[in-house]
Amino acid sequence: MVMSDKRDYYEVLGVEKNASAGDLKNAFRSLARKYHPDRSSEENAEDMFKEIQEAYAVLSDQEKRAQYDRFGHGGPSGSPFGGFGGGGFNINLEDILGGDFFSNIFGGGGGGRSGRRRGNDIRMLHTVSLQDIFSGSSEEIELDLPSPCEACDGSGAEGGITESCSDCSGQGRVRMRQQVGPFVQDVVRECPTCHGAGQTAANACSPCDGTGQSIKSTTLRFSIPAGAEEGTRLRMRGRGQPAPQGKGQQGDLFIEIEVEPHPWFERSGPDLIMSLPLGYADLVLGTTITLEHLDGKDLTIKVPAGTNSGETLEIRKRGLPGRRSGGRGDVIVLVKLHMPKKVDKKSKKALQELKPALAPKDLLERIKKDAHDRRS
Repeated sequence: MVMSDKRDYYEVLGVEKNASAGDLKNAFRSLARKYHPDRSSEENAEDMFKEIQEAYAVLSDQEKRAQYDRFGHGGPSGSPFGGFGGGGFNINLEDILGGDFFSNIFGGGGGGRSGRRRGNDIRMLHTVSLQDIFSGSSEEIELDLPSPCEACDGSGAEGGITESCSDCSGQGRVRMRQQVGPFVQDVVRECPTCHGAGQTAANACSPCDGTGQSIKSTTLRFSIPAGAEEGTRLRMRGRGQPAPQGKGQQGDLFIEIEVEPHPWFERSGPDLIMSLPLGYADLVLGTTITLEHLDGKDLTIKVPAGTNSGETLEIRKRGLPGRRSGGRGDVIVLVKLHMPKKVDKKSKKALQELKPALAPKDLLERIKKDAHDRRS
């Protein structure tokens, strides 16, 4: 007997050995929907799908199931299951999984006669300042956007006259047979000729060259809410691509917000973070810095004497408006030591005189003592 490393077919489908034909079909439907390569995000989806197909192809056939129950993966002559003499497995997945499954995968909305499809969405980037994010703003922009051709009402056909698509016989979908590993698989896809509408133009519309669309300059007005996050998308319904052949809803326009860099602020949610470079004397003696702020009031930063480089100072409730909380975030200041690139002779001499007073004596003594203790 030939040994096989294949999993037990009943285990693959997750059913008992006395499972009925209905149980097998339900198990296969559930797993095939989960692992179909065109739908699943699982890394091993294709391998799992092939394994599920093979298991169902054997167990759903009474003769093959009886042979499998008796001999397992090794047939009576010692040849393993799986190839069945090289003929492959022929499973009509549409009949088992249902047409809705393939419509969801391939973008169909039912047959061309009854389905009403939707145009594609459009995404555009719109840049605003951090000041706009703080206070909110009203925007007005002019865009060239697609719209249904007025001459053919979006059908792409001259005079709106269409005829049944010859490639799909007006169904909007075509059945195709493809080889997936050892399996022959029937799949249903959107008709590439009529794009699922089931109808084609008798004669192409001249103004739009049969596309059913024209480009129009459109003025859009919208508001940026105060505290909006980077990447926020504003939806403008019905401003996207027209539906194919004018049959269905127009898509939406999504305006994605991006924020231009600020001279000193960076954003972290509702908080504003900034880096403040200071000289050594400012850190030792303390200082006060005043900056213009987004709220129109000066931002006063008080640096206490003896502040170390790398410490942060927090100024409460002077950040951005919170979208959910209704309050404001904080301003967080990171203090950094500024090192001058050049120092004149007079300053160098003054620093040399101050060096003994500024040296970290206690720290140096501890380092020397630790080094001495390790040697001894």
